[in-house]
Amino acid sequence: MKGIWQAATALSLCMACATADEAPKTFKWQTPVIARSMFTQDLGMLDSERDEYATNLAQLAANRVAVEKAAPASLTEARRMLALALHLSPRNKRALVTGFQLAKGVLPEPVDGGYSPQAFARLLFSRGQLLEKQGGGENEKLARMFIQLSATMDPRNEDAVYASEVHRLDHGEIDWSAVTDPKEEKEP
Repeated sequence: MKGIWQAATALSLCMACATADEAPKTFKWQTPVIARSMFTQDLGMLDSERDEYATNLAQLAANRVAVEKAAPASLTEARRMLALALHLSPRNKRALVTGFQLAKGVLPEPVDGGYSPQAFARLLFSRGQLLEKQGGGENEKLARMFIQLSATMDPRNEDAVYASEVHRLDHGEIDWSAVTDPKEEKEP
C-alpha cells in the first residue's frame, strides 16, 4: 500500500510540474475605451456586414493571443482589432466575450472556422479599396485601417503592403489611440 501511495504522490507531483510549465504567464490587458462608435450610418457598410467584420476581427485577435500565449505584440494587435470591431459593431458577441476574457486574465480558447489570417487580410484589403473608392471621411478612415491591418496580418501580400505604405507616406501613421482610447468631444 505504501508503494502505491508513493507512486501516486510522485505522479501527481510530476503532473503539477508539467501543468505549471504549461500554465500561461500572467499578462496585462488594457481594455479599449469606447464610449461611442467612431462610425455613423454614413459608413459605406450595412450593419450586417459591420457585424461580420467585427466577428472576424475579434476571432483573429483571440486566436493570435491564444497561440502566442499573450505575447506583448499579440496583445497590442488584439487591442487594436477588438477596438475596431467594437467601433464597427458595439454589441458584437465575439468582441465583447474576448475583451471580457482578456480583462479577467483568461487566455481565450482558439476558435476554429472563419478565415485564416491570410484570407481575411485579402478580404480586408479588397474591402478597404472599395471603401476608398466610395469616398467620404468615415469610409477613407476605415479604408486606411483595413489596409494597414491587411499588410500587418499578411506582409507577403505586396499589394496590401504597398497601399499601406503609400497611405503612410501621404497621410502619416494611423493614430490607433483614436480607435483604442478616443478623447471625449466636448459639446459647444
